[in-house]
Amino acid sequence: MTIATTVKSFLDQNKIDYQLVPHPKTYSSKESAAAAHVREDHIAKAIILEDSQGFVMTVIPGDAWVKFHAINSELNRTLELAPEGVSEEIFQDCAIGAIPPFGIAYGLETVVVDEGLTSLANVYFEAGDHENLVHVSGESFKRLQSGARHGYFSHEE
Repeated sequence: MTIATTVKSFLDQNKIDYQLVPHPKTYSSKESAAAAHVREDHIAKAIILEDSQGFVMTVIPGDAWVKFHAINSELNRTLELAPEGVSEEIFQDCAIGAIPPFGIAYGLETVVVDEGLTSLANVYFEAGDHENLVHVSGESFKRLQSGARHGYFSHEE
């Protein structure tokens, strides 16, 4: 696999220029950053959260952890990490753990995007497999995430 069909369609429909960055097989954003020779904080990492209202996505830098209290306070919800099996159901054309940061392309609301990603000139994210990152300009990334709330929703590892 290279880029997931849904991700490619989403980028093409939004007229986004992108490049695939192939790398040896990896299983974490830290490994992907090292293998692709990009900074880990330039990788947009998608996290699926859930509460009684359903599932949502948050997008944070690859070197960070979710600040649940900040997200829950912003949204007035009580979100927790969703079980891993949920991503298999939603992201059917992606490998487990290789989730792209565009929930909307898969019918999942992206509720928050960390500010750490919105000021970058270049952003990278999972292509849907464990051997490719997608590179887009920071402006394109912001445009694709325009429906989400922006704020400081993560802290460094």
